[in-house]
Amino acid sequence: MTAPAPAPAPVDLAALGDEFTRDPYPVYAALRAKGPVHRVRIPEGAHAWLVVGYDAGRALLADQRLAKDWDRASPSLGVSKVSAGTSMLSRDAPDHTRLRRLVAREFTPRRMELLAPRVREMTDGLLDAMLTAPGREADLVEALSFPLPMAVICELLGVPFLDRQDFRTWSGQAVSSVDPSVRASSARAMTAYVAGLLADKRKAPGEDLLSALIHTADEDGDRLSEDELIGMAWLLLVAGHETTVNLITNGVHNLLAHPDQLALLRADFGLIHNAVEEILRFEGPVETPTYRFTTEPIEVGGTVIPGGGELVLVAMSDANRDPARYPDGDRFDITRDARGHIAFGHGIHYCLGAPLARIEAATALRALLERCPDLRLTADPATLRWRTGMLMRGPLSLPVAW
Repeated sequence: MTAPAPAPAPVDLAALGDEFTRDPYPVYAALRAKGPVHRVRIPEGAHAWLVVGYDAGRALLADQRLAKDWDRASPSLGVSKVSAGTSMLSRDAPDHTRLRRLVAREFTPRRMELLAPRVREMTDGLLDAMLTAPGREADLVEALSFPLPMAVICELLGVPFLDRQDFRTWSGQAVSSVDPSVRASSARAMTAYVAGLLADKRKAPGEDLLSALIHTADEDGDRLSEDELIGMAWLLLVAGHETTVNLITNGVHNLLAHPDQLALLRADFGLIHNAVEEILRFEGPVETPTYRFTTEPIEVGGTVIPGGGELVLVAMSDANRDPARYPDGDRFDITRDARGHIAFGHGIHYCLGAPLARIEAATALRALLERCPDLRLTADPATLRWRTGMLMRGPLSLPVAW
């Protein structure tokens, strides 16, 4: 391996403002044309090494020389952890292996499949309410995209209904605000809430997943500690709904923006699962994954990313449009074979909730389109406001009529 070269002047993504937030794909493509690794300043303010392209991105997502443990981050980065407790998302093997094993037994794909009828029931209830809206118009995020995954994950984990609005505010700010103080205060509020929720579950356990996690143990009697329970609850609550909100919203947005593809789906709802995969590929809900830090120098495409806790971000949104992997990758095509996309990550940190997200998205999209045959967008797409930061990708609102 060659010696690390002096760090190049960073590309200031933060300075690109709303244009980059609304449509980052041309910026990523231009960087990809120059090579797979670029020094950047991200909207959150930190400097990072951004990796673009499918092959390089997929390889690094599985490269365990990149640590998720925040203790490995260089203090000079000026980044701070916003989640609470200890969870799979912020641990590396073998700790990650142990935590995932303890949680996976309560979060199996089969258990998620058994939720499908309840997901459809919830979807129908939300659409019943939406379709009575005055003027036959609504914000799809408020009417369906947010409340459906919120209701599903809260019911699954046993979160009281009346607490959900506060939770929505904290969660959204913790993962999307570019203001570090706002992220930190929201994370503190979430942590206090989760600790109280766990205390209540200990006093009065139910049939929910959170109660099961408190009492679960492996064959050797290993259990989640208090800190691990807080981290796991935090992760499941936030990741369990934030991604699916954006997946549903992005799906509807892109189907309405591509009438030919919408017509194909309406003509054959057998395409619904393939459509969900194409939505995940074309405009997935996560733009870049949570932070990874170098534990040693790593060479990518002739560039050496220094060791010592440097921040590395994989542009999953760009990888999934790389024409080297998906010909004509900027074209939305629900008949495409979109398998192999990395919208849910890759490697040991592959999203545990992917099966549930797919069920919710397929159910919501099909029910919505079946019950609203003339659904249409009522705002100029160029005026939509998008989530800030580089973690979550999706419009804050989606005005529709029928």
